[in-house]
Amino acid sequence: MAQYPQYAPEFAIQIDGQPMPAAMRACVTSVNYKDGMQGADRVEVTLANQSLRWLDHPLLNVDNGFRLKIGYAPDPLEEVFVGEITGVEPSFPSGGMPVIRITAQDFLQRMTHGTKDQAFRISIPSIGNFPLPDAAVAAIVSGENALIPALDPVGGALSVLMTLAAYLAFPQFAQLGVRKQTGQTDFQFLTDISKQNGWEMFIDHTADPHGYVLRFQFLVQEYTPTLTLKWGSSLMDFTPRLTTVGDIFGVAARVWVDSIKTEFVIAVSWDYDRATFNLQIYPSLIGDPDKVLGPAAKGKTLSIKPTGFAAAPQKILGELLPRLNNRLTGSGSTIGDPRIKASRVINFDGLGSFSGLYRVTDATHTFDSGGYKTSFSARKEVWFGSIPTPKGISGIARVNGAFSI
Repeated sequence: MAQYPQYAPEFAIQIDGQPMPAAMRACVTSVNYKDGMQGADRVEVTLANQSLRWLDHPLLNVDNGFRLKIGYAPDPLEEVFVGEITGVEPSFPSGGMPVIRITAQDFLQRMTHGTKDQAFRISIPSIGNFPLPDAAVAAIVSGENALIPALDPVGGALSVLMTLAAYLAFPQFAQLGVRKQTGQTDFQFLTDISKQNGWEMFIDHTADPHGYVLRFQFLVQEYTPTLTLKWGSSLMDFTPRLTTVGDIFGVAARVWVDSIKTEFVIAVSWDYDRATFNLQIYPSLIGDPDKVLGPAAKGKTLSIKPTGFAAAPQKILGELLPRLNNRLTGSGSTIGDPRIKASRVINFDGLGSFSGLYRVTDATHTFDSGGYKTSFSARKEVWFGSIPTPKGISGIARVNGAFSI
C-alpha cells in the first residue's frame, strides 16, 4: 500500500472527449465505479443540481463518451474506465437539493442490443460442415461489435485442440459441434461459449486501446498476487462464506459412438493432492463413474448429457470449473486502491485458515464525503491451495486432498 500516499484521493472525469468543466466537477457529490468479471462495468456519478443548472447540459446527453481516472494526488491518475453514458436520472425531491445521477457503462453493453441467427462453420466438400473453434467464434463476434478480442493463450489453444481432436477422431460428431446463435444477443452467445470453455469474459480497461479490448481469460491462469492485504492494517474488514452446496467430485458424460456401436463415459475430476485435472475415458460397460472414480466420487459425480462427442469436453468444463471455485468466497473492503480489479489475485494475511490467495470477482471504488474506499468480492480457487472445510460442530478444519464432509 506504500505505493499510494493515501492523503489526497483524486478522480478525473472526461465526457465527450473533454474534461468535465470545473463548475460541474465542483458539484459532484459521489462517484461509484464497479468492475466485474460478469456483465458490463459501470460508473455512477451524482451531481448536485442547484437551480437545475445541469438539467439540459449537452455534456450529459446519452451516448456521449465517458472516461474515468482514479488515484491519489500528486501521483498520475490511472484510467480505469472507458465507455459511454447510458442513462441520466434527474431527481426532484420535495425537500432538499435536486440531483442528477449519470450512469455510464463500458462497450460490452452494446452486445446486449438485438438478437441474431447465424452459424459458424467451414464447408468442406464431401465431408460437410466443419465447426470453427470457439476461439475463432469469439474473435469474429467481438470484431462484429468493434471490440478487439484478447484470448488467453492456454484457453484459446485448448479450444482449438478440442475441436481438431473431435474432428479427426469422429468427423460425423464434429459436425454436430457447429456453433449456432439462434435468437440470442451477442452477449448471451459469448457468455455461453465462455462458460463452456472455462473462460471469464470482460473488458480489460488496462490494455490499449483502453475500453476496446474484450478479454477471454482461462480460469486456470494468473497466480501472482497484485498486492497483500492484512487484517488489522491494510484490510478493513473481510467476511468469508464457506458452503458445500453444489459440491461435486467430478463431472461425467455418456457419449454414444455410432461407428463402433459403443457408449463411452468421459469423466473429469480435480486431484486435490497434485492440483491437476484427471481425465478418464472408458466404455460404459465397465461401470458407473462413481465406481470407476473411487470411493471419494460416490454420490458426488455430476452426470450431464452433451449433444455429442464434440460438445462433451466444453460442457464438462463449463459445469466443473465454476463449482470448484465457488466453494469459498468472501467480501471485504479497504482504503481505496486502484490496483484492486476484477480478475486480479490478492494475498490475504492475518485471517487464520482463511488466509491465502483469492481472485477478485468484482470491485467497487467509491468517492464521496467519506473519502475513497474500495469494496470487493473474491473467491478462493482450488489451485490456490487448501480450503477450510466444516467438520460438524467442532469448527473449521483444513484438509489437503479430497473433501471430507
